[in-house]
Amino acid sequence: MTTVAQVQDRMNQKLIGGVVGGLAGGVVFGVMMAMMGMLPMIASLVGSNSAVVGFLVHMVISAVIGTSFGVLFGSRSTNFGQGAIWGLLYGAIWWVLGPLVIMPLMMGMGLQFGAALSGPMLMSLMGHLIFGLVTGLVFTWFVRR
Repeated sequence: MTTVAQVQDRMNQKLIGGVVGGLAGGVVFGVMMAMMGMLPMIASLVGSNSAVVGFLVHMVISAVIGTSFGVLFGSRSTNFGQGAIWGLLYGAIWWVLGPLVIMPLMMGMGLQFGAALSGPMLMSLMGHLIFGLVTGLVFTWFVRR
């Protein structure tokens, strides 16, 4: 029989594993964004143009997204193959939500679905897939250790 303490312990592990996975994925994706000069655009979400501020904002977002990965896909990510698949799917979902919907709306640009197949958006897709892959794999490693 499962006790309340066991359920809470599993949920805590999913939350912490999600944060750890999201931060790991965020570092990798953040380095990619830094190389492409994208961090000042992220900083503009909080009224700055500093790459350092952009990286910090990106890392906070990565931790939140990682946490939600743990909650939504943690029970499905019981081995590295599943962690990779669910992570890739989650990265693709956030590519649609982030640069195609949420960020452009926050910047007053409107939805960007028409630009989805442009070079910069395809690079963003690659970054989001890598973020998701790293998040899923690190999450799985964390909860299995």
